[in-house]
Amino acid sequence: MSALERAKELQPELARLRRSLHREPELGLALPRTQEKVLAALDGLPLEITLGTGLTSVTAVLRGGEPGGAVLLRGDMDALPVAEQSGVAYASEVPGRMHACGHDLHTAGLVGAARLLAERREHLHGDVVFMFQPGEEGHNGAGAMIEEGVLDAAGKPLDAAYALHVAANQVPGGVVITRSGTITSASDQLTVTVRGRGGHGSTPALAKDPVPVACEMVTAVQSWVTRTFDIFDPVVVTVGTFHAGTQANVIPETAEFQATVRSYSEAAGERLAEGLPRLVRSIAAAHGLEAEADYVRHYPVTVNDPDETAFALTAARELFPPQQVWESPQPTNGSEDFAHVLQRVPGAMLLVGAAPEGSDWRHAPMNHSPLAVFDDRVLHQQAALLSELAERRLAGTAAPAPATPA
Repeated sequence: MSALERAKELQPELARLRRSLHREPELGLALPRTQEKVLAALDGLPLEITLGTGLTSVTAVLRGGEPGGAVLLRGDMDALPVAEQSGVAYASEVPGRMHACGHDLHTAGLVGAARLLAERREHLHGDVVFMFQPGEEGHNGAGAMIEEGVLDAAGKPLDAAYALHVAANQVPGGVVITRSGTITSASDQLTVTVRGRGGHGSTPALAKDPVPVACEMVTAVQSWVTRTFDIFDPVVVTVGTFHAGTQANVIPETAEFQATVRSYSEAAGERLAEGLPRLVRSIAAAHGLEAEADYVRHYPVTVNDPDETAFALTAARELFPPQQVWESPQPTNGSEDFAHVLQRVPGAMLLVGAAPEGSDWRHAPMNHSPLAVFDDRVLHQQAALLSELAERRLAGTAAPAPATPA
């Protein structure tokens, strides 16, 4: 029986797990109920399990029956502070929280891969590390797990690392897509506080109004980006919050805004980290005010190894119909802390379309939307693809058989 056929048999079980996770979403690095459900789903499998100390991670190692290398498979587990409006029967039962990015599918898919590979353990040439990760949504859970030793869990260097991410509206349901090189953008954050001198709204000349200065910064940032960066090495800066004042006739002491900053190369990231704070401080100084600019580099660019990407595409095309596997001409605009793993281990991240069957995926609500819906039917595809990637890659690490004497 092929991995895909066996995965289809696991589909009902994986769907039950996914829906249970979806009903009880948890945030950040502390996911106790999620961890419990993962451990229950892995119970009985021949795994060496280690729990995180600073976060509720689960690291499980499957020892293959034949000598060989080691491969890591990652699945993130955390949800988002989003109030669900999807209308699905298994919607979140926790107010203000939702699995709006599909991490519940990632977790269930990785459990499925663990079950498939455990059944094939005697034939595996090496070991598989299953990385069940909290805190991907802005909490650097991957970095925390790396610090706690997930990359050393097998007791030998990792040969490769793979992860899947579902997409609500980027590709049709069931389509697998990836690319060599940059696959997701870097993600940074700019926080600016403009300090002026408050006063009465009727006499602005007697105050130092921070509001128009902050507004000028918001528009200047957009102009600066378009005139500083190559259009073939793009940068995106979006101001998501802006706060100032308490009443119409009061000039406030401060105005604050925050922006998300996305880039697709390390060189662009370095220029942004230096240039954006300098720009806003200079604008403040031109108006006789001061500005505090805090620039935080959250996630680096996620870069797929060319050889591992080619291998993953070949494996996917042999597992699924070839027309169901695409090579993307460009990166996605999201960001991923799996980047920290790929900085240390060659590997690849792939996206799987999870738009509901029969839906118009191009107009479906996107990841992070309170209306986002992800189709359970891709669970067995994720499980089969992850298990195939691990088993095939380990087969390539097996020591060659000794030559037969002449």
